[in-house]
Amino acid sequence: MILHALEAGAGAGPPLVLLHGLFGSAGNFGALQRRLADDRRVLALDLRNHGSSPHGRDMSYAALAADVLETLRARAALPCVLAGHSMGGKAAMRAALEAPEAVEGLLVSDIAPVAYEPAFRGYAAAMASLPLVPGLTRATADAALGAAVPEPAIRGFLLQNLRLGAAPAWRIGLAEIAAGLPDIEAWPEPPAAARYEGPSLFVSGEHSDYIRREHRPAIRARFPAARFVTVKGAGHWVHADNPEGFLATLRAFMPRAA
Repeated sequence: MILHALEAGAGAGPPLVLLHGLFGSAGNFGALQRRLADDRRVLALDLRNHGSSPHGRDMSYAALAADVLETLRARAALPCVLAGHSMGGKAAMRAALEAPEAVEGLLVSDIAPVAYEPAFRGYAAAMASLPLVPGLTRATADAALGAAVPEPAIRGFLLQNLRLGAAPAWRIGLAEIAAGLPDIEAWPEPPAAARYEGPSLFVSGEHSDYIRREHRPAIRARFPAARFVTVKGAGHWVHADNPEGFLATLRAFMPRAA
């Protein structure tokens, strides 16, 4: 599957590719992409069923990684430095394990190669139950999601995916995402020999517990060169919670990956 991409900048080094998390889109990296594009080519991709990319029933990380690699080959953007957040971080890890020669550096933001407990199924159910009636307003949609999604910032994030107007609709493949949540939460082990030995950086938010110390053996088993950094003042959405800290971390990593 060829994914929708936002591209900016140019440069002699390997392109930087940004992969968003669940219910996100390439546009989430807009400000970051613009600042990084002053001296290199930067691509932000919409993963399948997200943003403006095609929809598909398979939400396994093998499928997501294959989409990313196919798209980057088609755009002559390999080898690259691959940076992914949460679900996008798992897709980036799988792509690096599938095609290590195509990845010159790997940055994984606030996720580990492990299975996680279900956390987003209630969000998907609430979104699916929203009455998509003509004249639906953002305020009405926000209120309808309030019971299932009490945090205003998260409701706003989810509602970025809603198209209002005469025929309101979700832009994303919501049914496919909801059906695929067990795959998104999981981490099916790649083949036993799969390893990525290039530079890899695992970035945690200070106030997040997605990457724990007990995850480090599993990380190093697949990514033996892994290093670990914590961004102060950030939760799970590291690049949004502390954009300056995340940008500085990414810039510091880039020369090692180039």
